[in-house]
Amino acid sequence: MAKNGFSIFDSDMHIMEPPDLWQRYIDAEFRDQAPRGRTSDNVRDLGIDFPQAQPGARRTTGVPHWGRNYDRNQALYRDHSERGWTADVQLEAMDTEGLDVAVLYPSRGLSVLTQPEMDPRFAAAIARAYNDWLADFCRGDSTRLLGAGMISVYDIGDAVAEARRAVRELGFRAVFVRSNVVNGKAWHEPYYEPLWEALEELGVPLGFHEASGSASPQAGEQFDPNFGLRRLYAQPLTQMMGLGSFLAGGICERHPGLQVAFLEANCSWVPWLLWRMDEGYEREGDVFMPELTMAPSEYFARQCYVSIEPDELPAVDMVDKLGAERVVFSTDYPHGDSRYPESVQAFLTLPLSDEDKRKILWDNCARFYQIAEVPDPVS
Repeated sequence: MAKNGFSIFDSDMHIMEPPDLWQRYIDAEFRDQAPRGRTSDNVRDLGIDFPQAQPGARRTTGVPHWGRNYDRNQALYRDHSERGWTADVQLEAMDTEGLDVAVLYPSRGLSVLTQPEMDPRFAAAIARAYNDWLADFCRGDSTRLLGAGMISVYDIGDAVAEARRAVRELGFRAVFVRSNVVNGKAWHEPYYEPLWEALEELGVPLGFHEASGSASPQAGEQFDPNFGLRRLYAQPLTQMMGLGSFLAGGICERHPGLQVAFLEANCSWVPWLLWRMDEGYEREGDVFMPELTMAPSEYFARQCYVSIEPDELPAVDMVDKLGAERVVFSTDYPHGDSRYPESVQAFLTLPLSDEDKRKILWDNCARFYQIAEVPDPVS
């Protein structure tokens, strides 16, 4: 389906889960507690309600239901919503953008496991239910719709078990976690070592994702109730902190086979942050980064990817400084700030060489998710 001569791989496309997903798919033991998606006049309502109060949870603000962009999205996505956001709708959206393959991440599900004191067994059941539903969804065209499995980190044994099931039984090409810390444990702490070891063993990459709302503490929350300010800072700052754990915190040193993509938070900040980490390593690494055997930027070049926004003009400087080999493309469909249906076209207008565009639109994503060739669409 090449568009303007480019094959296109969306590293982070979103689905819109049905509001009753967890009620239908969760283990019977937890059905009365199952989270429920809210519905309203907003065709993109991402709200989640829990029938039973979750201890320690905090209410966060969301996108206002008014304004030019809200009205645009209401009109743009109404047909998609009325048709139930099905796999057929997803594939039509991909065809509209010119996408050959997409790895699918959640919408409502991005916030469902952010409660700070969730019962680990309940949280694990939520992840299993989502993954079972997503596996069914991807059967609409399993060569173009690829799953990224949800895992719960409230019990690391549950995370490991579900990662293995998602890959070995459900055939997913990645697993994901929110970069937002929800259990009080920074990502480079020993607690997570069994998970990183399992992902290396499975040979499956990690999608390190973030969103702009959380029931746990998160960068940018001090701006509430101004959601615009919160969104400016929440995703990139939280991802910056996560990248610090992987590079300067030693995760990549201990797990050289682990590949991780930092998604939906821009990429223009990467050169500055790598420079700052390298400076710290050069000056005081023997004290503060004693585990490292090379500069943080070298681990990034070996194991990390970061996603570019379709119209992220400052990212051209990032590519000039670091090269295009570690940049992946995302449309962010059908989220409110997506450029859909013109995401690909917006990216193609960036002043990058055709070689760099080809790497970002296909080569890097295919390497990260381990896809050998462009699939033929199911007729």
